[in-house]
Amino acid sequence: MINKISDSLEQAVADIHDGATIMIGGFGNAGMPSALIDALIAQGARDLTIVNNNAGNGETGLAALLKTKRVKKIVCSFPRQSDSQVFDALYRSGEIELELTPQGNLAERIRAAGAGIGGFFSPTGYGTMLAEGKETREINGRHYVLESPIHADFALIKALRGDRWGNLVYRKTARNFGPIMAMAAKCTIAQVSEVVELGQLDPENIVTPGIFVQRIVQTKEAQQ
Repeated sequence: MINKISDSLEQAVADIHDGATIMIGGFGNAGMPSALIDALIAQGARDLTIVNNNAGNGETGLAALLKTKRVKKIVCSFPRQSDSQVFDALYRSGEIELELTPQGNLAERIRAAGAGIGGFFSPTGYGTMLAEGKETREINGRHYVLESPIHADFALIKALRGDRWGNLVYRKTARNFGPIMAMAAKCTIAQVSEVVELGQLDPENIVTPGIFVQRIVQTKEAQQ
């Protein structure tokens, strides 16, 4: 019998290893799997590469993970905002590496990994520092930059409901990066507010099919 439900957050993240590349869903706080991040902090893995839309807010969630100084590199599109003081301090002191990627390119690089695409040409970033060291090409009179897919060992995402097969539905904008990250990672771990019986999720509404999810864990955290 297929049952992907983990008994606890600790069990769900237990095998995340040192040096892992981890995608973390969320657009700011919307859809950020805070409970899984807290479990990862307690678990102790280090030397991590994190892929996320931004670089943490305030002192909680992703920012709390960065504060442990166990993240060696972050790949994101929006690292600096008014409350990104944790990342800012680490970056200025040379304690974290940044790979800056425009948001559209970030999403497409993740999606490309899940779709098995070896790379794609994007006009975004051409003629800037972001294109340095990358192949460029002129196509139909327009200049493009070759972007590579982003693969991950693990994806930590947040959904509204799931079943024991791992099928997921999301709440509004909390959906953001979750579906493409689930496709791009070797192991996807989803925190959900509710686990339902098989058949209770309308197949027409399932966004992430269970084939892309290895573990789900129910939490009491409020949905954002």
